[in-house]
Amino acid sequence: MNNIDPYLSFDAQAWAKLRAATPMTLDEADVERLRGVNDQISIDEIEQTYLPLSRLLSLYVGAVQDLSRTTDIFLGTPPDKVPYLIGLAGSVAVGKSTSARVLQTLLSRWPNSPRVDLITTDGFLHPNAILKERGLMGRKGFPESYDQRALLDCVSRLKSGEQNIEIPVYSHLTYDVLPDRRRLIEAPDVVIIEGLNVLQTGAATPEGPRVFVSDYFDFAIYIDADPEIVRTWYIERFLTLRESAFADPRSYFSRYALLSDDEAVETASGIWDAINGPNLVENIAPTRARADLVLRKGHDHKAEEIRLRRL
Repeated sequence: MNNIDPYLSFDAQAWAKLRAATPMTLDEADVERLRGVNDQISIDEIEQTYLPLSRLLSLYVGAVQDLSRTTDIFLGTPPDKVPYLIGLAGSVAVGKSTSARVLQTLLSRWPNSPRVDLITTDGFLHPNAILKERGLMGRKGFPESYDQRALLDCVSRLKSGEQNIEIPVYSHLTYDVLPDRRRLIEAPDVVIIEGLNVLQTGAATPEGPRVFVSDYFDFAIYIDADPEIVRTWYIERFLTLRESAFADPRSYFSRYALLSDDEAVETASGIWDAINGPNLVENIAPTRARADLVLRKGHDHKAEEIRLRRL
């Protein structure tokens, strides 16, 4: 029996043509604002990769909105605004945060999705005090370091049509959840939920199948690259942060600011090999097959292949 590939595969050039006549709504100032640390994304990359993706997502959002209105008419119920949920997963340093911000901005400029919110799962990490108590500081970013119940509650409330939801805020400066800060998500049309493990599932419990955050997604994206390439990007990002964010004395990582180049590379390599690399192999990469779209990058950070799941 022949194995049928569940994905349609496009190289960068073929994918770029699917932009069709979609106008570019970002300029260089937008790209500079959206670009992450050590991220090489350019306006050309956005035009060729993310603009076609935003077109696809906008069509999907419109189709779901039309279906929802049809259901309301059939049931004779008043319109119920439920956001379209997009999950976006991938490794540390693969560029998923930049991808999420770019998509948020592009989608917010489509007529059928004016309010697009972005939730990063960092806010749902357990506070450092709890992680230390449980001996999990060395596994921060692994599935067990998150408050999965709180994240699931947030997503289920979004999908139930709740219009105003407060979510926790994470500080990359202090490397911790801010106990006195919350952010309000107000009546969104689309919500992008970005994080390492948002596509993860697990075994059923004795009580029956478990519910996961990814069960609520309308569309799931995985940002992919060869692990050795991502390792290199992580080390390069560490070196850049050593000159910038780590130099702030308030930073949790300020102790790394005075490292020499060789010491910084050794430290970053050790962190990757002990934490981020194993997490990618054990928990993150196995969820790639659950994505509706896989965007695979090459050495230059640009998309080389886009795989779209067949309907």
